[in-house]
Amino acid sequence: MIAQTIQLSLAPVFVLVAIGNIMNILTTRLGRMVDRSRHLQVLHAETTGIAHDAVVVEIRYVDRRIQLIGRALLLLVLAGLAIGVTVGSLFFMQMTSIRHLDDVTAATFFIAIALLMAALVYLLLETRLVASTLRLPPEFLELERKDL
Repeated sequence: MIAQTIQLSLAPVFVLVAIGNIMNILTTRLGRMVDRSRHLQVLHAETTGIAHDAVVVEIRYVDRRIQLIGRALLLLVLAGLAIGVTVGSLFFMQMTSIRHLDDVTAATFFIAIALLMAALVYLLLETRLVASTLRLPPEFLELERKDL
């Protein structure tokens, strides 16, 4: 019986591993944003005019990215906790022979997947924001050149 419970808990545990991997990616991105924000704060004090305005615009983008990643990380932590409750309820049902927790187990797994999906939406929004702000100036593309 315990072997069957372990088998049942494998799917939620794999979801937990995926959540951990996504969190690793997000924390790496967040670290890069923190480094960039520190650099921009120095530039903020050193620039004036149009250059200063460009720094302020980029600081706003970095701030928005930090907010999006922070929300995604929060949702992933909550999803991880929901997975923990799912696995815990599976083992609790096995050890106590209480079967009416099936609905709790199903609900916590559903909640975990929903939170994971919401976190992925925030990651999508953050990457789209990055893509929209990292357009190369047309003069660097040299599109008029036909020899390339």
